[in-house]
Amino acid sequence: MSFSFSILKKSIEAPLARVGVIHTPHGDIQTPAFVVVGTKATVKALSPEMVRDMIKGQVTLANTYHLYLQPGSQLVEKHGGFANMMNWKSKEDNLLPTFTDSGGFQVFSLGQAMGHGVSKIATSAEISRRETVEETSNHEKLAVIDDEGVTFKSVIDGSEHRFTPESSMRVQHQLGADMIFAFDECTSPLAPREYQEKALARTHAWALRCIDEHKRLGASSATGTMQALFGVVQGGAFEDLRKLSAEVLGAMDFDGFGIGGSFTKEDMAGAVRTVTENLPEGKPRHLLGIGEPIDLFLGVEYGIDTFDCVAQTRVARNGALYTKDGRINITNAKYATDMSPISDEKSFYTHGFTKSYLHHLFKSDEMFASTLASVHNLSFIVKLVDDMRLAILEDRFMEFKKDFCDGYYK
Repeated sequence: MSFSFSILKKSIEAPLARVGVIHTPHGDIQTPAFVVVGTKATVKALSPEMVRDMIKGQVTLANTYHLYLQPGSQLVEKHGGFANMMNWKSKEDNLLPTFTDSGGFQVFSLGQAMGHGVSKIATSAEISRRETVEETSNHEKLAVIDDEGVTFKSVIDGSEHRFTPESSMRVQHQLGADMIFAFDECTSPLAPREYQEKALARTHAWALRCIDEHKRLGASSATGTMQALFGVVQGGAFEDLRKLSAEVLGAMDFDGFGIGGSFTKEDMAGAVRTVTENLPEGKPRHLLGIGEPIDLFLGVEYGIDTFDCVAQTRVARNGALYTKDGRINITNAKYATDMSPISDEKSFYTHGFTKSYLHHLFKSDEMFASTLASVHNLSFIVKLVDDMRLAILEDRFMEFKKDFCDGYYK
């Protein structure tokens, strides 16, 4: 089966929002959907069966940079791709849908962002305090960018490596995901416009090189199936640059599109809307690295089909849980004797355990604490996006958005 995307319904309330299906060689993805991140071909503290059956995850995403370094993309290829390696399969033993990112975000996190304490989303207050990115000398960076690619040092042993658009394609063909991303430069939200323009031109040039190499390689060497290539829209928080990037990449021969890079927190929705309004309507759109509930609502409202984020499991390992009334920290003393279920949702696996029990597990440093908290958080977010899909189908998306946000952010 080849890759395709079908739009089943457009929202009558939010004109850009839509319900669809992404068809892949390894199964369909009902959209909008949240993509569960398994960075190193594993979702931390969870088995693939937990992700499939407890969390109801439809699709997973692995990290190209990390799998390239460890265990190595050639070894993943010998397993038949990362999905086969991690046993991400249906009950009938068929592979399930997968993404890999390009390694472009590590260019940012190990390059411009290093030493500045910034993430891909910054508030306008942070930007006003630092209008331009302070220079970091090359010897302090783990990634140095030039027009041909990126030279970086391994976070594992400090060894030097080189990523180019062509090598990113070759590695992702070895990893065997159904959907892969073009190599791009993710810029800091603190970067000045002049640098954003330079990086955008580089990303567009790299996109063409990725398309050429992807076509040259043909089917994945790991799975024997064709992979869908997504271009990555950049431009920072500048809406005119985002529009330009969407128009330039939208004219290229991509199967879908990612929206990457950095935003101001306040301007993210506007930047996303600008992009989706200028991308081809009949191709899927993925918002990279975004998982805060309000951002998911805004993404769906403005035409995003899939999302991925590591935040759900990261905060879970520190005892933070999502609830309909907002985030809580289960390690707080008041939960020591709280006999209410971890989740109010009776369909969740974690409904069978009390908050008191999970509090005890964290205080006792039991490994099961991270498992239960991660199952809960991912179940919460996956179901939230699934419920957005249902709300669009039932023409009540804006009502659902208001009701949820009134409770969660009260």
